[in-house]
Amino acid sequence: MEQKTLSNWLKYMIVGTGLCGLVIYTLVIPTLGVNLCGQYPELSGWFWPWLIFLCGSGIPCYAVLALAWRIATNIGMDRSFCEENAKMLRQISCLAAGDAGFFFSGNIILLLLNMNHPGVVLASFGVVFVGIAISVAFAALSHLVKKAAALQGQSDWTI
Repeated sequence: MEQKTLSNWLKYMIVGTGLCGLVIYTLVIPTLGVNLCGQYPELSGWFWPWLIFLCGSGIPCYAVLALAWRIATNIGMDRSFCEENAKMLRQISCLAAGDAGFFFSGNIILLLLNMNHPGVVLASFGVVFVGIAISVAFAALSHLVKKAAALQGQSDWTI
């Protein structure tokens, strides 16, 4: 597959992911919250804190999509292994770790405020684990791209 084709496919996937996230954050989560509050009026005080918390956890995800778009653009320009991509992959790693930490601490805070159930906190450990795994994977990818960029720089100087 050519660099430009790969770049375009990556961009299509990034746009698709962004649109799916937009639907989830603007339609699905509020609708589920309203329906839940309608069935259980005692939970109506939980609606806004949970909505703000869940939407806040999506902000780093869209920052990741912006960085991924820039990486895809670099791939299309045949700059797959460059220092800039390594830095952006490292930023993605940090954003994933930060979002996992935010999600974990938010669940604990909502539990302490008696706005969460211990079962939800236990289930959120799975989400936090996936976030940390993504963070570690992107940190490793950043390291490998940085090494590949150095090797490419060395080979550019050889005849």
